[in-house]
Amino acid sequence: MKRKPPSDTIAAIATAPGRGGIGVVRVSGPDLAPFAEVLCGRRPEARRALLSSFRDEQGMAIDQGILLYFPAPHSFTGEDVLELQGHGGPLVMQLLLSRCLALGARVAEPGEFSRRAFLNDKLDLAQAEAVADLIEAGTAAAARSAMRSLSGEFSRAVHSQVERLIELRLLVEATLDFPDDEIDVIRDTDAAARLASLGADLAALRARARQGSLLRSGLHVVLAGLPNAGKSSLLNRLAGEERAIVTEVAGTTRDALRETIQIEGIPLHVIDTAGLRETEDVVERIGVERTWREIERADAVLHLVDARTGVTPADRVIAVRLPGGNRRLVLHNKCDLAHLPPARWEEGGQVHLRLSAKSGAGIDLLHDELLRMAGWQGHGEDVILARERHLEALAEAQLRLDAATGQLGRIELCAEELRLAQEALSRITGEFTPDDLLGAIFSRFCIGK
Repeated sequence: MKRKPPSDTIAAIATAPGRGGIGVVRVSGPDLAPFAEVLCGRRPEARRALLSSFRDEQGMAIDQGILLYFPAPHSFTGEDVLELQGHGGPLVMQLLLSRCLALGARVAEPGEFSRRAFLNDKLDLAQAEAVADLIEAGTAAAARSAMRSLSGEFSRAVHSQVERLIELRLLVEATLDFPDDEIDVIRDTDAAARLASLGADLAALRARARQGSLLRSGLHVVLAGLPNAGKSSLLNRLAGEERAIVTEVAGTTRDALRETIQIEGIPLHVIDTAGLRETEDVVERIGVERTWREIERADAVLHLVDARTGVTPADRVIAVRLPGGNRRLVLHNKCDLAHLPPARWEEGGQVHLRLSAKSGAGIDLLHDELLRMAGWQGHGEDVILARERHLEALAEAQLRLDAATGQLGRIELCAEELRLAQEALSRITGEFTPDDLLGAIFSRFCIGK
């Protein structure tokens, strides 16, 4: 259950730090018309831009700009909201904020405006999180997905599942008062088929959410291999510019170099690492140790070998320590020097690609494989920009539905599993969310949002 919204007034600078043409101070609280009148000397009109001089305690102008007044409940937070648009100098903004504090406001906590919008039923929790996701979006696809969540698409999908769960719970729990008729009621209402349909639709929603999680966090890819395998050249090719130093001297790369690229809107965080070999060089040895730590944390590892020699004994020594299966891709680099065409094949359950980081031959094959390794499907037009807690809630709901299916012969246990499934889904939108979780979620927002 939601707690009662606070009744004090908050204020914060809503624009990014630094200098700009325009800066905005946002204020939210009860009955802000008198507040605005003291600040600018005129009674504001609802939703009408007012050219104003913002004044200090002595009536001297701090700045001149636009005042916008949004009376409750027709505002972002559901309370009275003022937006003071002035010149975007840091000192001017601080003076204006200080004046608001002198008039009785306090400095807003990170995410407090969005939290009040949630508590006043202007947004549900998934929509409030979408505000932060839209601000933080690193790709156009992620921004579009966040906007769909903000408009309520994800919430509507969750509510649809919850409503079907409630309907099923009513049918199942009604039989608890008539235990002798349990089997007939379960058969007549076709509870098993309803559960199966609900589970299939929930699985489809989870798949959309997992795709959205990729848009949000991306895939961490580590380039690994012997010195001079072409890791830095490949990073430069993927980045589209000279980001890493490339020389014929083995061991040139001493520390991890990171670059974020996009493939079909998916962020890929590519990490170039030191060549893996035994060395007496203290600095290079530290670089090798860091490489192994990066490999342990990676979502995917690209193991580069020389196409002219194939997989050598030294490469096999490295491969033994690398993750296998879908987390590793063997790249036979320098196919131009080997006079071999780009190609893809599978060997021993491992995917191999032949390409040239220098010429770009076969890079399209690599792009396709990286998307496959990420589990990406489609072009992101129907994905949900999910957070880890959303994925956990959906997974728990799916688990509870599976358990309910297995308990159809014991109706009281089936009813309890359905209740727990509903509770898990309701955590996504905030209908059942403890205050400590709300605090953790909104504390990650920007101040002013």
